[in-house]
Amino acid sequence: MKMNKAKIAWITDTTASLSTEFIEQNNIHVVPLYIVINQESYKETIEITQKEFYERMKHEDSKFQTSQPALGDFVELYTKLKQNYDFGIAVHASSLLSGTFQTSVMAAEMADFKLVPIDSLTGSYPLSFLIKKGIELVEKGHEINEVVEELNGLRKHTRLYLVPSNLDQLKKGGRVSGGQAILASLFNIKPILAIEDGGAKIKDKVRTEKKAIAWLINNLKTDLETKCVKKAAIVHANDSERAAELEKLVNEAFPDIETEIMMLITVAGVHTGVGTLGLSWVCE
Repeated sequence: MKMNKAKIAWITDTTASLSTEFIEQNNIHVVPLYIVINQESYKETIEITQKEFYERMKHEDSKFQTSQPALGDFVELYTKLKQNYDFGIAVHASSLLSGTFQTSVMAAEMADFKLVPIDSLTGSYPLSFLIKKGIELVEKGHEINEVVEELNGLRKHTRLYLVPSNLDQLKKGGRVSGGQAILASLFNIKPILAIEDGGAKIKDKVRTEKKAIAWLINNLKTDLETKCVKKAAIVHANDSERAAELEKLVNEAFPDIETEIMMLITVAGVHTGVGTLGLSWVCE
C-alpha cells in the first residue's frame, strides 16, 4: 500500500502530549479519555483541562480516577472518517496502562474502518514523539509497513521517569501501604517510577529530591554516551516552578539538547499526585 497516494487519518488519545497547534496543523483526531471525580465523568481537555484536574486534586478531598474512552466515541469517529479517508493510523497509550488501544481496534472493526493500530507501550512525551515521527515518515513517502516497523522499533528506546512529591495518591490507589508511605515521608525517600515495556514500575528509590533529580540527569547522560537524544521533556503535575528549575539543570548539563516543559498526563497523575516531576526522552 503506497502511503503517499492514500488519504490517511491520524488518530490518538489525550495521553499524547501534543500541542493544540500541532493537532490542528496535522488534522489529528484526538479521542479524549475521561476524568472521573467522585463518580462524575469529564472528557479530558474538552470538559476539564489537566491543570483544572490537578487544582481540584490539590484542594479537594475527592476520589480521582481516569477512564478510557467509550467504545461509542471511537465508533462514531471511525464511521465519519471512513467517508473521507482510505484508512487510519492510530497510535495509543500503552495497552498495559489503559484499555484505549483495545477499544480503538474493536471500534474500527465495528465501523468497518480500515485501521493500522500501534500500541505505543508508553504515553506522554514519548507517545507524542512517535506520532510526530510517523507523520514525518508518511510525508517522506514511506510505505505503511516501513512506518509501523520504525515506530515499533522506537518503542524500546523511549524513557519516561517520574518522581512523586509524596506517596499520598499511590497510597489511595493501593500501590503502596500506609506504613510504606509513612516511612517514605519520615526518611524523605523518593521512589523513581518508570514506564518500561508498556508497564509502570519502581525503577529505584533514593533519599531526597535533590538525589532524585541527579538520578534523572545521570540517566540521560548515560544514554547520551552511546545514543542520540535531540530533545528532553520536563513533565510536571501542576508545578511549573520546579519544572523550570529542572529544565535549567538539564540545559546547563546538556546545552545541545532542546527542552520542553509539559503537563503530566492525568492517567499518570491520578496515581502519582500533584507535584510529580519527571524527565522524558527518546533515543533515536
